[in-house]
Amino acid sequence: MRKLHSLNKGSIVGFIIAIAIPLAVGSLSSFFTRDTMQQYQNLIQPSFAPPGWVFPVVWTILYVLMGIASYRIYSLGFKDPQVKSALLFYAAQLFVNFFWTIIFFRFEQRGFALVWLILLWVLIVITTAKFYRLDKIAGYLMVPYILWVSFAGLLNYSVWQLNR
Repeated sequence: MRKLHSLNKGSIVGFIIAIAIPLAVGSLSSFFTRDTMQQYQNLIQPSFAPPGWVFPVVWTILYVLMGIASYRIYSLGFKDPQVKSALLFYAAQLFVNFFWTIIFFRFEQRGFALVWLILLWVLIVITTAKFYRLDKIAGYLMVPYILWVSFAGLLNYSVWQLNR
């Protein structure tokens, strides 16, 4: 396991930026789908669907955990090819994450959203594995994200099937 750099004034700014990036991705995606929640609530929901208030709470927690994990990896030294690779996959999964919400809610393409979510899940698993190889804690911080996206996949599939 590699040694993380200690926090100093400059690294605190980096830490905040690392957390702000996934929060901004989630906020921007939510902004583009802000007026679609009523149509979503009108869909037939599976019995295990959580109430609507759960989603922003869970996603906020997940984005903060992702930001902390990415900071831990970045602090290992961006010049390291393994760090660059891990952060490239991290950026790719953030990109895919951003568009899933738009595909599912704005475009109402539930079947395609499921395929997109599977791509997201694969990218998250790869990112998590790469993070874990560099810093076990960073890898562990990504596990709730894998679990939630796995649940989201089941929910996505169920909503799609119930509303065809």
